[in-house]
Amino acid sequence: MKIDILTIFPEMFEGFLNTSIIKRARTNNKVDINIHDIRNYSKDKHKKVDDYGYGGGRGMVLMPQPIFDAVEDIKTKDCKIILMTPQGKTYNQKIAYDLSNEKHIIIICGHYEGFDERIRTLADMEISIGDYVLTGGELPSMIITDSITRLLDGVIEKDSHINDSFNNNLLDYPVYTKPVDFRGMKVPDVLLSGHHANIEKFRREEALKKTKERRPDLLEGVKDE
Repeated sequence: MKIDILTIFPEMFEGFLNTSIIKRARTNNKVDINIHDIRNYSKDKHKKVDDYGYGGGRGMVLMPQPIFDAVEDIKTKDCKIILMTPQGKTYNQKIAYDLSNEKHIIIICGHYEGFDERIRTLADMEISIGDYVLTGGELPSMIITDSITRLLDGVIEKDSHINDSFNNNLLDYPVYTKPVDFRGMKVPDVLLSGHHANIEKFRREEALKKTKERRPDLLEGVKDE
């Protein structure tokens, strides 16, 4: 998979790209992630990419020309273009799985007060990571990239994400490690029993219980076994 991210702050991605699972996935050629500085496409001699919005109002607005030129330079026949915006569809695990099947993704990071409305015509999808506003789309684009990359074949063990929270509309079951007894808090006996059927039953029950307590909205359509 190839992921291209358009931003005016490419330096924000240095740690993200060179740490942990993302770094390993890139090193092993499981994903090709490229950061593109929108300023490089500006035709202004000062590399300006924003201006005041027509009609007044506070803040600067990203201009269409540099972003249109950037997208047209790097897009491919099979690419899906995503615009990060608080007005977009709220991101979830299903969307992550769908995007992990794409060949090429381009993510446009908004910034400042917003972006020229005409930039929306470039996008196949508009995505929000929640009902709040950040200073820009850089952090959300990292979240999208991370969530997609870990689903790609060979990046992590498949069982590690099959049982993730939100798969099958359930939060993940509780997990434990050594010691068995920590400050009076003990690992449930069933997990020490070696009885795989009972362990799976316990995990299913605990996942249902946790989801009912914390996210009952997810339980619609989930069968209580």
